[in-house]
Amino acid sequence: MDGKGTFYDPRLNDAAKFPIAAKNMFGNVRKTPDLITAKLADLQIYQLALKAPAPAAGSFDAAASERGKALFAGKAKCATCHVPPLFTEPGWPMHTAAEIGIDDFQSSRSPDNRYRTAPLRGLHSHTKGGFYHDGRFATMVDVVNHYETFLGLGLTAAEKTDLVEYLKSL
Repeated sequence: MDGKGTFYDPRLNDAAKFPIAAKNMFGNVRKTPDLITAKLADLQIYQLALKAPAPAAGSFDAAASERGKALFAGKAKCATCHVPPLFTEPGWPMHTAAEIGIDDFQSSRSPDNRYRTAPLRGLHSHTKGGFYHDGRFATMVDVVNHYETFLGLGLTAAEKTDLVEYLKSL
């Protein structure tokens, strides 16, 4: 927050929720000279162009992954939020805790009380420390089971396995 540029986020001006940020006017920072803002467009293009790491050969069952791909786009409803080919939501990828069936412990501390739809590309490289915003789900199967229960998807055990194999392939 003390860089050499312009930063604007009026949500931080809420003195009740962010008293330190509001008191220090962190929601509207304007530095002179601004050495950052002119570089942000190129930085965003670079960030969006980065490729996710490919899964290691043999790290997932290819046949099961193909079946899981169909489930991801259909019955499991994953593609509703994790839209291919980005595997996150284009635009504003934010959801309330109620929309994703969890508590708001972390989201209530964010400026807009929401959780971000995590990108799933390269998910295989994030297997330590659990899944979700706070690691509450130890395995990918645990995440699938959460949505199975929350959304009432009616997935069989075999379908859950296929879906996880697809997630490992991203």
